[in-house]
Amino acid sequence: MYTGKTVFAQLLEHLPLHQFRLCVKRYNGNYKVQSFSCLDQYLCLFFAQLTYRESLRDITTCLLGMQNKLYHMGIRGKIARSTLAYANETRDWRIYQDFAHVLIHHARELYSKDAFGVSLQETVYALDSTTIDLCLALFPWAKFRTHKGAVKMHTLIDLRGNIPSFIAITDGKVHDVNILDVLIIEPGSFYIMDRGYIDFERLYHIHLAQGFFVIRAKSNLSFKRRYSHPVDKSTGIRCDQTIMLASFKSVKEYPDKMRRIKYVDPQTRKSYVFLSNNFELAPNVIADLYKSRWQIELFFKWIKQHLRIKAFYGTSENAVKTQIWTAISVYVLIALVKKRMHFDITLYTFLQILSVSVFEQVDIIKLVTNSISTIPETYAGNQLNLFDL
Repeated sequence: MYTGKTVFAQLLEHLPLHQFRLCVKRYNGNYKVQSFSCLDQYLCLFFAQLTYRESLRDITTCLLGMQNKLYHMGIRGKIARSTLAYANETRDWRIYQDFAHVLIHHARELYSKDAFGVSLQETVYALDSTTIDLCLALFPWAKFRTHKGAVKMHTLIDLRGNIPSFIAITDGKVHDVNILDVLIIEPGSFYIMDRGYIDFERLYHIHLAQGFFVIRAKSNLSFKRRYSHPVDKSTGIRCDQTIMLASFKSVKEYPDKMRRIKYVDPQTRKSYVFLSNNFELAPNVIADLYKSRWQIELFFKWIKQHLRIKAFYGTSENAVKTQIWTAISVYVLIALVKKRMHFDITLYTFLQILSVSVFEQVDIIKLVTNSISTIPETYAGNQLNLFDL
């Protein structure tokens, strides 16, 4: 029931703060801290992400301008730019990583029954990475190229709800395929990947772990056809083959049979060749699974456009990772609140409404309802419609 709280305070009611305190305790985050706790730091960064603040000074100026509301927003400590900067540099970023995973767990439970365009009971993941460019002079730890720095955010998203289930943040020099070494494969689940993850030894590990992969093949694939299955070419499927790899190295790395499907998109006429270790699904379902991989591209585009992960409040590795994990937790929390309150709007629209109303003392349901009734129905952007959570 609404009790006169600010929009920001109402959002905080959806945070499992007892689990946040466990994360803080796990890494001694509040050791010798007197006035500005890890929760204060997190809430300041949460506010910055929600309202798209540009800098530490921007964050503290906006918050101090609402000094009389800070206590009811959950911020108890004294706010200063230097204090927030020091906390970002020294407080262990794993606190915010672990808490983001707590939110992810809750979100995946809520979205577990959602459809994503393919009728499958099994869990389907999309794996990819995005590069966040950094200035090498300011971020010397973020190795990428000779005169350029970057970090990579390797992400595995559950396509039911587009909720990230695994995220690894590395410097830009780490190749995408190395992330397969740290993934815990769930038996029976599908992993959708692009050509950058072609490594037959690692793919065979997925196969042995009883997981299924769908990956786009490279043009120079050397193989021997064992059997060709009949296909309906009107669906865009050109061939459905059982193959064995032919080169000495690839046979040693993947000694079992594999499925090769060639598909031509009816609209673009572009040709695709997919490899999979699943022989049960219809070939057009395999093609549809790969199409659904586009959702992870939309996820990357969304968080880069609407959250603060391209400009950073600190230059250390700890500060950068703290900010990225806070951004991820904001994304997941907004998705959680949207689902719990049954809002039939895009995540983008919900975030925009919240970003300009955080200090308002109005019920979120009433706020969203009144805002939606005044939004003209003239926008026709495909991206945001596709990314309707």
